[in-house]
Amino acid sequence: MGKLKLALFGPQGSGKGTQAEMLAKKYDLEILSTGEVFRQEIKKQTELGKLATSLINKGQLVPDEITDKIVLGELAAPKYQDGFILDGYPRNMNQLAVLEKNIGLDWAISLEINDEEVQKRLASRRVCPKCGAIYNVLNKPPRQDEICDVCGENLITRDDDKPEAIAKRLQIYHAETEPIINYYGEREKLIKVNGGVPIEKVFAEIESKLEEKIK
Repeated sequence: MGKLKLALFGPQGSGKGTQAEMLAKKYDLEILSTGEVFRQEIKKQTELGKLATSLINKGQLVPDEITDKIVLGELAAPKYQDGFILDGYPRNMNQLAVLEKNIGLDWAISLEINDEEVQKRLASRRVCPKCGAIYNVLNKPPRQDEICDVCGENLITRDDDKPEAIAKRLQIYHAETEPIINYYGEREKLIKVNGGVPIEKVFAEIESKLEEKIK
């Protein structure tokens, strides 16, 4: 199999990061997560990190021109030349235009999940502020309550997992990201799966549908 260029879509809390990791292992692909890039910048307190902190705390997104520059710069690295999985990009039609002009995708994978399930999942999500490990008290709890398994730090609820920010991000997703899903659907490059079922079942459906496309 040659290079495979994928992007995962779904609202915040739909499980994109988990599925990206499973796909990366299965198909030997590198993951580019814009959220992870921004979190690293926030942790290092760079100018981008400070800007991202301010916006995320308000439930807003980093401006397109900054995100585009970061993504295209990252994808130019040698490790992405044999294929990649995008998690969190593109988020809107402007970003899509930049991606398609410069690189393009083979397949877009959409994790379909309703808003109520998203809100339930995110209210249960906990993050380690030290090492970045992510847990969910409902289906992926730490071994010790509210303590990171990896480094022993107290877990936190991120500001963008709080109700007001969740509602804002869902509104943005429906208005700005869902048209991208329609774009790939019209071009027969879309794989839709049920994101509301257990992790293993989501992955099995992705794998089955993707294998059917690339065989």
